[in-house]
Amino acid sequence: MMAAMALIIACGFTFADNKSEQKEIRKERQEIRKLAKKELTSRVDKVVKREAKRLRKEGWLVKPGALPLEKQLERVYMMQYEYDDNLFPKYIMGEASSVGEHYDAAKTSATSLAITNLAGQIQTEVTALVENTVANRQLSANEAASISESVMASKNLISQSIGRTIPVMECYRTNKKKNTEVLVRLAYNGEMAKEAAKKAVRSELEKKGENLHEQLDKVLGF
Repeated sequence: MMAAMALIIACGFTFADNKSEQKEIRKERQEIRKLAKKELTSRVDKVVKREAKRLRKEGWLVKPGALPLEKQLERVYMMQYEYDDNLFPKYIMGEASSVGEHYDAAKTSATSLAITNLAGQIQTEVTALVENTVANRQLSANEAASISESVMASKNLISQSIGRTIPVMECYRTNKKKNTEVLVRLAYNGEMAKEAAKKAVRSELEKKGENLHEQLDKVLGF
């Protein structure tokens, strides 16, 4: 992952383990949803300029014919700021970089790693939903614990269930050994992410012989 920026940005890529931090993140997301389009655009512009400046300083470039770095970043953050009524991201973001002798090989490897990263992001977001259902007394602590354990055990299955992703950013740099490092960011539809999690977690629950399907549907809003 790239260096952390402000909490309001970082919350889209990671989800805090600490409950008080999770509460703060939910508060930030609520505030973001209340922003007018003009205010949101202004906020994104500031973050994009700062991020683009840092990336260029680190030597990152875009391929000829590709969208400028600022435009790519603008798309990343506008998508990242979208949340549904339950404050679940409308798009889950995954990111990774990889080094190879050739551009295409490095990109393929980075994309594969980004999908694994996406699975991890889905895990943390779904775990947060589980905790929220307990806080709202929609789920018992025992049910939540069992579902959470299944979520955390299902990363590989979630990764395998991920369908078509949306490439939102791609840049590269050349190291001293003349190898190419490619950085990609992928977006994945939030509802599809829930479906991928549902499929994977159900499989894990069945392995344990637990019938918590209705409770799982409640967590995911189905």
